[in-house]
Amino acid sequence: MTAAVVLGGGMAGLLAAGVLADHVDEVVVVEGDQYPEEPGARRGLPQGHHNHLFMKGGADALDELLPGTTDLLRAAGAQQRGLPHDILTRGPRDWFERNPTDTWLLLMSRAVLDHVVRGQALRNPKLTVRQHTKVVGLVGDARRVTGVRVEREGPAADAEASEETLPADIVVDATGRSARTPQWLEELGVPAVEEDKVDAGFAYASRWYRAPADTPEDFPGVMIQVQQGTGRPGRGVALLPNEGGKWIVTQFGSKGGEPPTDEKDFATYSGDWDHPVIARLLARATPLTGIRSYRGMHNRWRHYEKARLPEGFLVIGDAFAALNPTYGTGMTVSARSALVLRTELRRTGLTPDLGRRVHKGIAKIVAFAWQSSAGNDVLFPGAESTLPVRAEKFQTWFGARISQVAARNRTVSNTTFSVGTFIAPPTRMASLGYLWRILRGPRRPALTAEQAIAQFPGFGTLIEDPAAVPVSHPSDTGRTR
Repeated sequence: MTAAVVLGGGMAGLLAAGVLADHVDEVVVVEGDQYPEEPGARRGLPQGHHNHLFMKGGADALDELLPGTTDLLRAAGAQQRGLPHDILTRGPRDWFERNPTDTWLLLMSRAVLDHVVRGQALRNPKLTVRQHTKVVGLVGDARRVTGVRVEREGPAADAEASEETLPADIVVDATGRSARTPQWLEELGVPAVEEDKVDAGFAYASRWYRAPADTPEDFPGVMIQVQQGTGRPGRGVALLPNEGGKWIVTQFGSKGGEPPTDEKDFATYSGDWDHPVIARLLARATPLTGIRSYRGMHNRWRHYEKARLPEGFLVIGDAFAALNPTYGTGMTVSARSALVLRTELRRTGLTPDLGRRVHKGIAKIVAFAWQSSAGNDVLFPGAESTLPVRAEKFQTWFGARISQVAARNRTVSNTTFSVGTFIAPPTRMASLGYLWRILRGPRRPALTAEQAIAQFPGFGTLIEDPAAVPVSHPSDTGRTR
């Protein structure tokens, strides 16, 4: 009888467990939390109170792994919005024209997302979950992992109980940002794994609102991206529709531009972006929660694809590469990484080199997301990085030029967003036609905020009152026209 043990029952862990169930007789998921019976927050996901989304490339992967999941999410109230066609978007420098593209975002609360995905994954009778269970360490040696040492936690734990060993033919670490993988491997005599880290000191502050009663069904939401390479802290904000007639507002900023958590300053921070569109929307909405903050948003890539790891062990999700969630790529990368695991298992099964092949495949997915996240974050003031910043001026210029042209050119916009949401390969952005358009530069003047807003009838009368909120415009917003 073959068995797999998955460490961590979050998004990456459940998707990996579902893949493994097609290749072994039993899959045990070890989870430190207690799953809520209904959609709700849980202790081990402090970031669950903030904005969450699946990019189209991730949503497609989710449906390949667990067929019908995105339909269930939509039935539960998840909102689909084309990007930038259905979301008022300001890039690092300019407001985007409302161009149709091939891609979209699926927007929902983390509570609904987890509930639906759990329900889908745990329908498989081969899967069992050991909740309130802590991973103590790995069993085996530097050549092979043969199991996991665990102990029970929480109110149901037996005070007299000792450690328990779960034997396994394969162990998958999906324990997320807080993964203790390096320590577990060191205990087995495995050499330290190379690690890169970029920390720009980003922080979140989020709040849920009840949308006004006259909000139209096609309400677009607003997304303001951070601007790097200016010498000032990066600052951004997103107001996005979610299930049940709710909005979530998430503000984010790098070191020195962290969003506030008090009522007055939270509203002011939301009103600083050329036009007080978000502040006016919030003036019409009803707060449903307090303001929650979250830090620890650094980028960290542990290069398991370069390491000589024991057979029977592999790493996936944030335990492999944790990305700044500001860029919204984390869950999409996890879903597409689970597809890599499925592909390699279907190709050769549980072979000794499975981990090596899976890690190399995951690294290819991570590489583009890493450049988009860590490659931007390293350019903010005070960023701490293990990476040398080479050609910083060119990187800043080229990133700005892409944003400027994409904001006003339908072809560039479609290519940029298709690659950025993982439905087209990064090589698409290296085509001669794309590069020529970028180097040539924008051919039309940038939209004003008023022109950009006027593209979206879905705002209705929600932002008509110019006196709704007094708005200040501090000098560090990096506004350009």
